[in-house]
This record gives sequence, structure tokens and C-alpha cells, in this order.
Amino acid sequence: MNRLAHETSPYLLQHADNPVDWWPWSTEAFDEARKTNKPVLLSVGYSSCHWCHVMAHESFEDQATADFLNEHFVSVKVDREERPDVDAVYMEAVQAATGQGGWPMTVFLTPDAEPFYFGTYFPPAPRSGMPSFRQVLEGVRSAWTDRRDEVAEVAGKIVRDLAGREISYGDTQTPGEEELARALLGLTREYDPQRGGFGGAPKFPPSMAVEFLLRHHARTGAEGALQMAHDTCERMARGGIYDQLGGGFARYSVDRDWVVPHFEKMLYDNALLCRVYAHLWRSTRSELARRVALETADFLVRELRTNEGGFASALDADSDDGSGKHVEGAYYVWTPQQLTEVLGGEDAELAAQYFGVTEEGTFEHGRSVLQLPQQEGVFDAEKVESIKGRLLGARSGRPAPGRDDKVVAAWNGLAIAALAETGAYFDRPDLVEAAVAAADLLVRLHLDEQVRLARTSKDGHVGANAGVLEDYADVAEGFLALASVTGEGVWLEFAGFLLDHVLARFVDAETGTLYDTAADAEQLIRRPQDPTDNATPSGWTAAAGALLSYAAQTGSEPHRTAAERALGVVKALGPRVPRFIGWGLAVAEAQLDGPREVAIVGPALDDEGTRALHRTALLATAPGTVVAVGAAESDEFPLLADRPLVGGEPAAYVCRNFTCDAPTTDPERLRTALNS
Repeated sequence: MNRLAHETSPYLLQHADNPVDWWPWSTEAFDEARKTNKPVLLSVGYSSCHWCHVMAHESFEDQATADFLNEHFVSVKVDREERPDVDAVYMEAVQAATGQGGWPMTVFLTPDAEPFYFGTYFPPAPRSGMPSFRQVLEGVRSAWTDRRDEVAEVAGKIVRDLAGREISYGDTQTPGEEELARALLGLTREYDPQRGGFGGAPKFPPSMAVEFLLRHHARTGAEGALQMAHDTCERMARGGIYDQLGGGFARYSVDRDWVVPHFEKMLYDNALLCRVYAHLWRSTRSELARRVALETADFLVRELRTNEGGFASALDADSDDGSGKHVEGAYYVWTPQQLTEVLGGEDAELAAQYFGVTEEGTFEHGRSVLQLPQQEGVFDAEKVESIKGRLLGARSGRPAPGRDDKVVAAWNGLAIAALAETGAYFDRPDLVEAAVAAADLLVRLHLDEQVRLARTSKDGHVGANAGVLEDYADVAEGFLALASVTGEGVWLEFAGFLLDHVLARFVDAETGTLYDTAADAEQLIRRPQDPTDNATPSGWTAAAGALLSYAAQTGSEPHRTAAERALGVVKALGPRVPRFIGWGLAVAEAQLDGPREVAIVGPALDDEGTRALHRTALLATAPGTVVAVGAAESDEFPLLADRPLVGGEPAAYVCRNFTCDAPTTDPERLRTALNS
């Protein structure tokens, strides 16, 4: 009996009609394995994963394969986005055993959840040196039946090895000038000066590293850091990884030149990149950065916003190509003939030149991904906008990619921060309102009476899975940004509740070590912890950043101390692997700069002078600057206490490292103070 029909995960629901007798991750599944003396097949993926769909179609929808699984295994299906803790623990085992990992992830477990055999995608027939999935199943069944002692020995050794991997800080001190300079040097060595970005193919948007580069330039004036950030952002925005018609970024580029993307669009990528491009504009006033930040924000609201006001997780890479067959990228790619059908001959020729569409194609089967190649000549801007509008209208008539509608708390926190700041920078109150609506949803639906956070919801129904560290940290980050932008102290208060949980339930009281799951969460074979960035900031460094900002807003010494203790790992890892701890380096820049605390007081929030000072403070490039705004004598924010008007005029108070400047009523003086 397949048991997935009543799950909230779209990924699990995609498998609800499989002939495989799937179980969700549960104690009941492992009880069944013990009772029937069967090994467990753990299959982990996510709804927009291309190869997850392929393996599902080839194997899990195949009746003969399902019959074999049902007879010899207890099959458990996990959405890695709902259960990042389960995914992290077993992915660590897969990577340790095979040297690589990815999704779909296929792991065979004992009934005590101990892993003993690993893999990722397995084809239905032997291919390129890979065994078929059926061969793997038969081999595992044989080992389980005939060599049980050997299986138990392997499983026990793996669990012991994982238990010995607990992370120590490496240093009790926060990173200083030397470590951050060495991190910059490390990024410079890995930088691709011809194409932007770091390393080779596949190339992922380095959002967190770019944020570090922008903050490092703001603090030190290092032009090389700004150049790497600017050129990387420009190359991505001109490449096929960016949707030149509808805005928003694909997950990654399969080539070094950002031309051909893996077409899935993730909420977290677009939230992080929206914020990065807004921050790049703040530093450079680049028109490209402004356009991309706004187009990406509009993409988030237009295509990922749910009926309840939150943001859906992803859009699939695959869609119907018009023939009933699901093909990767079908929604986004074009041939010269398709351009002609929509635009007519003359405009199609112009579009092909402008977007780099060729007869041979830049993708598969003569199709091209739209990009903006560097080329000579000037294009008529009005004509280009007309072409883009017509192509976008025609594309909207194609079968759309599927959408994963679950709302993930952490990723919505990232989106709240991005939309709040982008809306404030570019005078787009609708974007700020979208951020507030998402925050309201998290408070109403994801928080319980003890302000404990649920990780997911779907269609207004909260999921059963507890929030992990990144959920608490990223939602707090979003609420802190919203507090600075709106002047509503309730968001600071909610951020404080979440961060109190971090201190009480996610931090080791003796060592200060952070864990990805709470002390009272479900106990897996190992309590996961990872300070390095993956597709999003690690929970560890995201918590450090939120704790630091909250401490700056409130003066809380416990939160400041916890942030600084968490940054010890950045001192150890930053100079060695800067690409993989970029958010930690960005937080370290803020800690080294102060961060600066700005209190804006005025007769009212909508007062013209108050608004001018508030906007100036929000546009400050000083790393990690926190802003509180309100009426004189307001108790909305601790920073506003004892801050009177100056000569009856709105005033700004700037403090840093327990020292305050004289208050100013002049936005230009405030700008100078915050950008120096």
C-alpha cells in the first residue's frame, strides 16, 4: 500500500500513484522493517529535480521493479527540502563512501536506520559502467539474506565514522583583518577573469561569496573585490542562466560561460540573487544591477507567490514540449523559426542577433537559450522591449513547468529580506507589502504557541516537520530586515523569539557549537552540523549573522557573544575554503565593522525629513548596518531610547563599538558617516 497520498510535500505526492509501497519517513516504517526483517530503501529527492523524475519514470513507475521492491524492502521516500536533517546525515555518508553525492539519493539502511550501501541515480539497464537499479536491488537483497553479519559490520563502522566527524571551532577568536584578506586572496585565485564566477563547470551563482566581496570593498575600499563582484553579476545577468524574458535565475549553468542552465528555478537562489543585485546597485548605481534586482523581485511575486501570501519552493526544469513529452528547458528555449512565427521576419532577425539565437542552437536539437552576448552596435531600446513583450506573451501560451507549492520557512525568510530591501531601495512599496504578507503567513501558520517554527506548509496547512537551524536563522534575518525597512518593532520582537530558541536549543552550552537540529528534535544516527554554505547560507553562519544584527539592535550581550563564538569556525575555514563559507565571511565583515547602529527619530514616519534620513541609512554600504526608525520617544526599538529631535528636526544617531557620533539632521552628513 502506497502511503503518500495524504502528505503535504509535492515531491511525495508525485509518487503517491507509484506501484511501489512507499512509506514517508516515520518510526512506523522502521518498525515495519524490523517486524518483516527487511532492509530499508531510502530514496531522497525533490520535486524540481530532473534526474529524480527520470528515475521515478524508469524504475518506480515500473510494475516489475515495484513488485521486487515490495517483496524484499521497506521503501521510504523523503523530500530533502522538507527533511534537510535526514538528507544531510545520509548525504554525508554517501559522500564519505563514494566521494560524491547528489539527487536522487539512494541509500540502503538496516531497520535501525544505519546505512550500508549507497548511490544516487541508477538506470533501468546497465549503462556507462553503472549497474542497473534491478542489479543493485538484487545485490543488496543477496547481501542482506546471505551475509547479514558483514552488512551489520559495515553499517556499524559507517555510524561510528560519522559520529567521529563532529566539528570543533578550530579557534575561539573571531576572524580579523588577516583572515579576511587571505579569504579574498583565495577567491582571487579561483576567480574566472574571462567569464566571471569561480571554478569550472558546472557553475553555480556564488551569491554568498559576492555578498562578502561587496562588504569587503565597502569596509576596506579594495577595488579588486568590487570588480570580481560586479563582473560576476554582469556575466550571469547576460547569460542563459538568467531568464531574459521573465526575470529570475535558473539553478546553475552546465558550462563555464553561463550559457546553458539547468532550468529549474529555486526560490532560495532568486531571493539571494535579488538581494545581491540590489546591494550591487547600492554600491555602484549600476543600471544593470537595478534592472536585474527588480526583474527578479517581480519574478518572485508573479510566479512563486502562493494564494496564502508565502512563496513556493521551485519551478521544474522540465515541461511539456507541446507533443505530450516532458523535456528539460522546453518552456524557455527558441529556434529561429519560432522567433519568426511570433515576430515576423525582420524582428525575428533582430531578436536572433540580440539574444544569440542561432541555426545550430546553443542547447539541444537546434534550440537556443536566450542570452545577451557582448556585441558591436546599438539596438533600439523601444524595439527590443516590444520584442521581449511579444516573446514573453507567446511563451506564456506554452505548457508551463510544474511548481512545487510548499512554503519552506527558511527560504521565505530569505525572500522577505530581499523583497523588503529591494522595495525600499527602489521605491516599490508593493514589494515591501509582499514581504510583509509572507512574514504574516509565517507568524500565523508556521509558529506555534511557544514560537517554535514548523519548516513547511502547503495550501495553508502546516507540515509536521520541525524547523531546523536555517529556518530559525533565515526567518529571523528576514524579520530583522523588515523591521529596519518598515519601522515596525514587532518584527524585531519576533526575531528575538526565534533567536532565543537558537540559543536555548541549537547551541551547545559548553562549547558554543551550533547544530542543524534542535536538542529536542528527532534523534537520527548523527546530529547534523555543517558550517559551510551549500545552495543557501549554512544555518550556522546564518544564525551568526542574525544574532549579530539582533545584538546591534538591542544591545543584548548573550546574542553578541553567541555570534562571535559562532564566527570562530570562519576564522578556521575562511582562508582555506572561502567559496564555501561566503556568508560567514560576510558576517565577519559586519562584526569587524561594528556593525554600525543607526537610530532615526522624527515627528512621524511619513515626515519628509524622517524619510530622507531613513532612506539614506538603508542605502548605507557599511557592512551589516542596522537601522531603527520611529517617532521621538517611541518604544518600538531599543535604539530609539533617549534619542530626541535636534532643534525640532528629524535626526540620525550613529553608534559603533560603544561610541556614538554627534546626531545629524543632514542626509549628506549621514551618508558620509555610513559609507566611510
